[in-house]
Amino acid sequence: MTATTPTPAAGISAPAGRAPARSGAPRGRSLRRAGLAVLAWAAGALFFLPVAWMALTSFHSEADAASNPPALTAPLTLDGYRTFFGTSSGNDPWPPLINSVTASVCSTLLVLLLALPAAYALSIRPVRAWRDALFFFLSTKMLPVVAGLLPVFLFARDSGLLDNIWLLVLLYTSMNLPIAVWMLQSFLVEVPASVIEAAQLDGARLPTVLGRVVAPVVLPGVAATALICFIFSWNEMLFARVLTGVRAETAPVFLTRFVTSQGLFLAQLSAASIAISLPVLAAGFAAQDKLVQGLSLGAVK
Repeated sequence: MTATTPTPAAGISAPAGRAPARSGAPRGRSLRRAGLAVLAWAAGALFFLPVAWMALTSFHSEADAASNPPALTAPLTLDGYRTFFGTSSGNDPWPPLINSVTASVCSTLLVLLLALPAAYALSIRPVRAWRDALFFFLSTKMLPVVAGLLPVFLFARDSGLLDNIWLLVLLYTSMNLPIAVWMLQSFLVEVPASVIEAAQLDGARLPTVLGRVVAPVVLPGVAATALICFIFSWNEMLFARVLTGVRAETAPVFLTRFVTSQGLFLAQLSAASIAISLPVLAAGFAAQDKLVQGLSLGAVK
């Protein structure tokens, strides 16, 4: 006799209890995704609302900006921006803006020029005790900035570098270099070694390998590093406040002019803050695709 496999009779379906389990799992994942999306939008709105409020205040008059409760339907005006960009009051914003651009751009270029070879040596061609070297770079950020303010001031005073924009360039370069080395090292680890070995077999030297082989591969990471260093340099105020005067005054220091003994001019201060933030916002918007790619580089194997 041959054994036959029993077949379910016609009209008899599978147990009804399993179907809801199959459909319930996707429904639960959809609900979790929807909840995370709502939470992300709420967090984004929480961070965006103060900026939106500052932008709205910049288009109000001083009387409407100082009213309590705030007047949301107050008439809009450009008086705050006219005051900021006008030179009749003696507050010319262009020299501080040019100084901030000079210090931020030059220091960012120097950081990339120094950090890329260092990150190459710590990742693709690792030196001895490369983990100790990375920890040393990180340890330089553990010292509070204010703790080194007095020695830097005394050095700048004795060297005749007070109120000199190039002193800020050197300081910003040294401050952002450890961050850049750490970021670029994590990006360069993802570069395939076979690509570099093929270039070296073709006779390419280290500058050629870095400029034509490695840099294009890690371009998103380089863009993310450059943007972060630029933002840190642009927003720095402590050293700029202590070490500069009139000639090397930067944009964040220039903002303090709107807080005087006569009072706090909210509309003018908001207009100045929005105008000074525009270069950073423009740089972030222009490099947003590279920034996302760079910050996610190496996250997924």
